[in-house]
Amino acid sequence: MLPRGKDSMNNPVFAGWWSLNGNGEMTGTTWVEESGFLEGPVMITNTHSVGVVRDAVIQWRVAHGQPDPTGYWWSLPVVAETWDGWLNDINGFHVKPEHAFHAIDSATSGPVQEGNVGGGMGMVCNEFKGGIGTSSRKIETKLRAFTVGVLVRCNYGSRKHLRIAGVPVGREIPEDPAYASASFNELDRGSIIVVVARDAPLLAHQLKRLARRVSLGLGRDGSISGNGSGDIFIAFSTANPGAAGTDDVVNLQMLPNDQIEPVFAATVQATEEAVINAMVAAETMTGMENHKVIALPHEKLREVLKKYNRLTP
Repeated sequence: MLPRGKDSMNNPVFAGWWSLNGNGEMTGTTWVEESGFLEGPVMITNTHSVGVVRDAVIQWRVAHGQPDPTGYWWSLPVVAETWDGWLNDINGFHVKPEHAFHAIDSATSGPVQEGNVGGGMGMVCNEFKGGIGTSSRKIETKLRAFTVGVLVRCNYGSRKHLRIAGVPVGREIPEDPAYASASFNELDRGSIIVVVARDAPLLAHQLKRLARRVSLGLGRDGSISGNGSGDIFIAFSTANPGAAGTDDVVNLQMLPNDQIEPVFAATVQATEEAVINAMVAAETMTGMENHKVIALPHEKLREVLKKYNRLTP
């Protein structure tokens, strides 16, 4: 994810991050916390490929004349991970630098593919097939209209906790749980990385507040953020271009705290929906050692929602 497209490397955005449960990794966040800026892309890979992707981002920047040789000579990329070892040969170390180069070079604006795509291929969510999911909201404040977008890579949760529209869908559809043959089948396992983007003029401390609100969206889906889960979130704003300039005093815009509640609400709602969108878009997959993870069955889901009067006939 490139907040300002290919200009993201030279034009940092204000950002804030939050860890709901820290059994996971997101590199570069110490500097995000200290500086208030996200410099460059947000990359997401599997747990055992964080190092190679982080180094590849630095290599890409150097190959493209960044960091600026007349300025700073270092880079602290933001690279996050979730574990795909149930379906993927994670210890085969199949992610290479060229995959990271391709991800940056081929990044485009527009609709985002969901489900079994990219790094979401090996993900499991609430013991159904997980993956990439997105959602967005347009919001009106007293000042102007803004947009909030959320991208998730969901790989967390146990079937018994899954709720959709307040309905205990996981208990209503107990068939074929992903980890039935594993010794940890009763544990809430996995992780979720969430990236929240907005065009509202928010500063770093406000974006950290928004990153915390992601937790509420996951809670509406039934997440308990189990002990083995890495639930790590980052939020950024594309407003205030040039805010990281070094040549003069910088003039900034900031949404007043008294006007921020609609942005909070949009973040919670879009997070809740993005997880469900990932599960609805995902497809049944059989991976390494014949581990099979079924997709959330659409017809059964409709039946359950009708049963609880959440879906009209």
